[in-house]
Amino acid sequence: MSAPEQWVWLARIRRAQGRKGEVFADLLTDFSEKFAERRRLWLVGDGELVDSQVRRSGPEALAFGAHIQSFAAPREVELSNHWLHKGGIVLHFAGVDSISAAEELKGLAVAIPREERAALGEDEAYIADLIGCVVVDVAGAAAAEVGVIEDVDRSAGPTPLLVVRGAKGEVLIPFAKAYLRRVDLDAKRVEMALPEGLVDLNSPK
Repeated sequence: MSAPEQWVWLARIRRAQGRKGEVFADLLTDFSEKFAERRRLWLVGDGELVDSQVRRSGPEALAFGAHIQSFAAPREVELSNHWLHKGGIVLHFAGVDSISAAEELKGLAVAIPREERAALGEDEAYIADLIGCVVVDVAGAAAAEVGVIEDVDRSAGPTPLLVVRGAKGEVLIPFAKAYLRRVDLDAKRVEMALPEGLVDLNSPK
């Protein structure tokens, strides 16, 4: 298994932590409790992370799967211990028993096969699944296609913004509960009732 779309990233290793081979990593999932159930993980390198963060409230709840620009063969590891620490997580893998060994893991992503990712609620979706979906505005008498979701921007505020490629260029649409009507991942379609003028307001002039 080596294709990037077959993996979901859970954390990204930042540095060595402690003296016995532990590493500190940024959490890329809200399902941190799942680490207690996982002994077998994989380390992935040479990839560019866009986002894997999970949010869990309403349709803003996006479990962000990794979007990897390049990919190297995964390395299987055994998780022997872990604990949450200062907004991240400390991980200790079997066989990694020194600071120098831990430093060699810096920058690697901690991943699991896609089929092992946590199940989501009805109002949640993995962003890796949303990317490529067509946004359709159903607010008017006739449904209007806005464009294709290329990414999600969480940096602008509490509500993620869908980055949509429309006929006139990039359009930013808040992925808000008030707007969302239906997500059909099988049909690659996201239906939203958008306020009048929102698409024009957020599209290139």
